[in-house]
Amino acid sequence: QVQLVESGGGLVQAGGSLRLSCAASRSILNNYAMGWYRQAPGKQRELVALSASGGRTNYADSVKGRFTISRDIAKNMVYLQMNGLSPEDTAVYYCNARPIASGGTTYWGQGTQVTVSS
Repeated sequence: QVQLVESGGGLVQAGGSLRLSCAASRSILNNYAMGWYRQAPGKQRELVALSASGGRTNYADSVKGRFTISRDIAKNMVYLQMNGLSPEDTAVYYCNARPIASGGTTYWGQGTQVTVSS
């Protein structure tokens, strides 16, 4: 079992920055693809950023150039640096761990609220 705990959300003005953190309860980052998802009210959960094996990253078009995902394997941490925030980024942000090998369990954090005021 793996617990993922997000932190770093909050209220920020448009144009501001936030850094979200995701702490994994045990060492999994070498065997899992780590992602950040978000869900705004009335909308489906969407992938924001993905950190896969081998250092590959992938971003939603809406956040490219503004958000950066990174991982600290030694600390079992995954981060999402968010710059140039806009009200459209307002959502609950979730950390996700998806096993690289087939048949494993996917884990989700409880989410952290990000609110961007105009």
